[in-house]
Amino acid sequence: MNAPAAALLTQTHGLELLREMMRIRAFEDRCYQLYGQMKIRGFLHLYNGEEAIAVGALRALRAEDAIVATYREHGHALARGIPMNRVMAELFGKQTGCSGGRGGSMHLFDVSRKFYGGNAIVAGGLPIAVGLALAQKLRGETALTACFFGDGAVAEGEFHESLNLAALWKLPVLFLCENNLYAMGTALDRAQAETDISARAAAYRIDAAAVDAMDVLAVEAAVARAAQAVRGGAPAFLEMRTYRFRAHSMFDPQLYRDRAEVEAWQKKGPIITLTTRLKAQGLMREEDYQRLERECNAEVDSAVQFAERSPWEPLSDLERYVYAERRT
Repeated sequence: MNAPAAALLTQTHGLELLREMMRIRAFEDRCYQLYGQMKIRGFLHLYNGEEAIAVGALRALRAEDAIVATYREHGHALARGIPMNRVMAELFGKQTGCSGGRGGSMHLFDVSRKFYGGNAIVAGGLPIAVGLALAQKLRGETALTACFFGDGAVAEGEFHESLNLAALWKLPVLFLCENNLYAMGTALDRAQAETDISARAAAYRIDAAAVDAMDVLAVEAAVARAAQAVRGGAPAFLEMRTYRFRAHSMFDPQLYRDRAEVEAWQKKGPIITLTTRLKAQGLMREEDYQRLERECNAEVDSAVQFAERSPWEPLSDLERYVYAERRT
């Protein structure tokens, strides 16, 4: 499968995509600050630099499609439509969070929007996605399951087992590998003999392509085409070639990569790329960018205030949900 060219850019479309990426970036930047203030605890993995994947992919998918994400899933959750208030409250561990304050950063969940995690285990979402897709097929649904995972998951057994079963049973799964070149602190070419991840998917006779994931329009077009093929009765695989601007997690000193490398990638980041294109085509002015920035920051401010005001789960509920509750 050859990655299709980006769709024709219009002002409305372009500004909508830009706004979604900017609100994710503003959310992540604020989370970085809040972690330093100890308002957010535990592990925190930020999505800076990879926003085009979540925004472009979720734009191309349908509300009926199931989504399975990784532990770096704030962007997916926001692009899916989970209210920012509920995402922020979850990171604060508050009862109003989308997982009731019990999941935190790595376990965002919303059944009403068919968002099935947030999974802390590397490659842990792949077999879940295959199971969801199997259920969709058995029920005769037109929906598909989109599964996001990082390049580090390619080394896990679940990756190979999941792709094999999806191909063997012709399941409606769209595999979306977010290849940011580093599995935690290990560079892809230091750990993998074959660095073309899409070629690995092709080995299972799955239609596969690589996409410039710093270009949100290219992502949207590629996912739209792949989703159409999946609905036609076969899995598909897209390798999203991207780069994360921040550390793997808040505990990562980043000794494995040079600052110059990060800065070079930042200059071709998804927000800069789309902004430059919009301005070059006369579809956006600097005032438009500043307005979007103010709106995104205001939304984040409101989400933080909501999380601050939200209640903690009562101590009496501490052992609740350890086991499934009996239905009456």
